[in-house]
Formats: sequence, structure tokens, C-alpha cells
Amino acid sequence: MQRVAVFGVGYVGCVTGACLAQDGHSVIGVDVDAGKVAEVNAGVSPISEPGLDEILKTQVAAGRLRATTDVDAAVAESDTALVAVGTPSADDGSVSAEGVERVVRRIGQAVRGTGKPYRVVIRSTLLPGLLEGLLRPALEEAAGRTTGPDLVLCNNPEFLRESSAVKDYYQPPYVLVGADSPAEAAPVLGLYHAVEGEQIVTDTRTASLVKYACNAYHAVKVAFANEIGSLAQALGADGHGVMGLVCKDRKLNVSPAYLRPGFAFGGSCLPKDLRALTRFAEQQALRTHLLAAVLPSNEAHMKRALKLVKDTGVRRIGVVGLSFKAGTDDLRESPLVDVVEALIGWGCDVKIYDPNVMLGRLRGRNLAYIDRHLPHLANLLVPQTQMLISHAGLLLLGTDVANDYDWRGQFAGPVMDLRADLARPGAPR
Repeated sequence: MQRVAVFGVGYVGCVTGACLAQDGHSVIGVDVDAGKVAEVNAGVSPISEPGLDEILKTQVAAGRLRATTDVDAAVAESDTALVAVGTPSADDGSVSAEGVERVVRRIGQAVRGTGKPYRVVIRSTLLPGLLEGLLRPALEEAAGRTTGPDLVLCNNPEFLRESSAVKDYYQPPYVLVGADSPAEAAPVLGLYHAVEGEQIVTDTRTASLVKYACNAYHAVKVAFANEIGSLAQALGADGHGVMGLVCKDRKLNVSPAYLRPGFAFGGSCLPKDLRALTRFAEQQALRTHLLAAVLPSNEAHMKRALKLVKDTGVRRIGVVGLSFKAGTDDLRESPLVDVVEALIGWGCDVKIYDPNVMLGRLRGRNLAYIDRHLPHLANLLVPQTQMLISHAGLLLLGTDVANDYDWRGQFAGPVMDLRADLARPGAPR
């Protein structure tokens, strides 16, 4: 059993506090709204959420849950603070962290001079960097000591949906804690001993962004389904039937497939079919903004990669992989062809290694495409890895062709992996 103070008795805080109490912890809800505090202490839920009323009433009666407006008393009677206050949008659309910062400062003031070990766990939704750059300094200044084993600051994003929050609490996709070490995360994970779900520890920035990524993905799915539905109506198809069949594909569609940050997409299908859909939508005066934005987004991603290369200042470049993916010689709309074309246009000396691409075997539209974009491809291709290494001052790994050779071990210069480096800290924006 742990002693927990939950700051903010709204949808997230009230559900979290009631469920923690139901699982045997001693919970104090803290809120500036005396009306909410009174309702909780009377065993009445201040929010409407299926299943919450009975849990709250039972736990208050059992003495495991109460509420107060007194921060000092709540901190004195707890070892962990879960901060679940709101983070609304500011006028410019940015996240407002004022409420969270105010609570964290107040908690710091309450532990100041006590020497008491204490854990502050951010349950509120905040962009990466705010915990590290705003909340940590605020807590340390208010508490008069630095964070560490005796004053822990970490985050624990929630994945609760209104109207199913109690169910989501006990059956989340996973329990996620962002912390500086597994040891700091362990007591937080211990709060959720009754929760069904994998327990995961990561760094605080990653944990913060996971929450945003999930919500953005949900929004994208809704918008995507709606745009396909609009196209279906215009084309005389059944939009519900289309999306029902799309969702039956658990190998590629509703799966981790394609959901790994990497390089731009290409090939003979995806760009062509996106253009066909968006062009039809334009002809029908349908505003399919999401679909229309996909190709420009893909092009912007490729430009970020080119900037990464250009910023190195290296002119002799070796490219590993040219087709749009390993295992094929299909060069049509390969983003790597565009990269090489741009580099040559900048005056770079480029050589390419791709054992799947043999100029004499290219036919039809594939050959026509490369003749139009890289007419001197024969002079760029090298048949051996050592020839590429001898030429290059910088290596670009473009496809999984690179997996068959130890490039970093054999090449003394910089190696840039376009499949991964655009998603790593320090990559260009």
C-alpha cells in the first residue's frame, strides 16, 4: 500500500484516485475547488463517468479516499504526488503549463526543509521539454534541493477516454513511466499492481511524446476514414464497407507495418494512387485535406534528409540503395533517385551501390523513369562495396541493402542512415 496525493480532481485525477484507492492505496485528492472537495468527501463524484460513482462512494466509506484543499497536509500525509491538472491550449495553440507549474512549485514548497523523500509524478499531458526545462527547475527552486533519489520527478501519461475511463484505467495499452532510471520508476509502477497491461519504463521526453503521438494518430484515423467515406460516396461505393475491409487487413493496415520512422515512401503504387484520389477529389470539389497533404509531407521529409546531407559540407558521397526498397530494381518514384538527382545538381560527386539494380535489365517505364531523372546512371553505379568506400567522404544508407555489410566498421568517415537518423535527436527539423 502506498500513500498518494492526487492533485486535480477532474476527469483524470478523480478516476485515477478512486481506482488507486480501490486497489488498496491511501489516496488524498487535492483541488483548489472547495465544491469538488466537498463532493468527494461526501462520496459523490464531481464528474459523470460510468462506474465511478460506486467506486468513489465505496472507497470514501472505507477511509481509503478523501479530498482536501490543503496542499501542506496532503504532502505531509503522502509519499507520492500525482499531478493531474489540466493543460489547456493557449490562445496561440501552444500547451499551457501554468497550472502544472503552479502545483509543482507548491508541492516543492511543502517539502522544503523537511528532508522528506518525495516523488512528483506528472500525469498531465505536456510536450517533451516542459518537464525537463520548466517543471524540474521550478520544483528544485521551491524545494531548495536538487532532484535525485530523494526528490524524484517523473511522468506517467494516462490513456483514459471519457465515458470508458474506469475500464481504460484497468485495461490500458500499457503502463508507461518516464524516469531517469528504472529504480525511480519502480514505485510508480507499483501503484498499478492491479492493472492489466505491460509495464514500460522509458525517458521522460519519449513518454511525453507517446501521449501526443497516440492522440494525433487517433485524430488522423478519424479524418482518414471520413475522407475515404466522402470519396466513396462520390464514387458510388459503400464507405463503411470499404473501411470495414481495410480494417480486416491485420498484416499491413491495422498493424505496426509502415509505422516506423524512416525515410520517404516511393515506388510505383503509393504516390500514383494518392495522386489519383486527390485529383478526383479536386474534380468533385471535395476537400480531402489529409490525403492532399500526404505527398507534400513526404516531399518535406525528403528535403529534411537533403538538408542533413548538405549541412555536412561533404562533396564525395556514397549512396547505399537506389530502388524504392531493398529486394527490387524498381526505381520508379524512388525517393533515393530524387536524393541522388538533387546531390548531383548541387555538384556533388556521387557513387551508388545497389546489387539489385542492373542497368541492362531495366525495362519499360522503369527504364524510362531513370533515363529521365538519372540519364548517366551507368557512371554512378559501382559493383563492389569497397569501391564505394574508396570513393566516399560520406556514406548514406538508404535501404535495407545496407544490412548486408558492416559499413560503420569498414568505413572511417561519417555514416548517415536515412532510415533512422531523421527520427533521432539532433536531426534537422
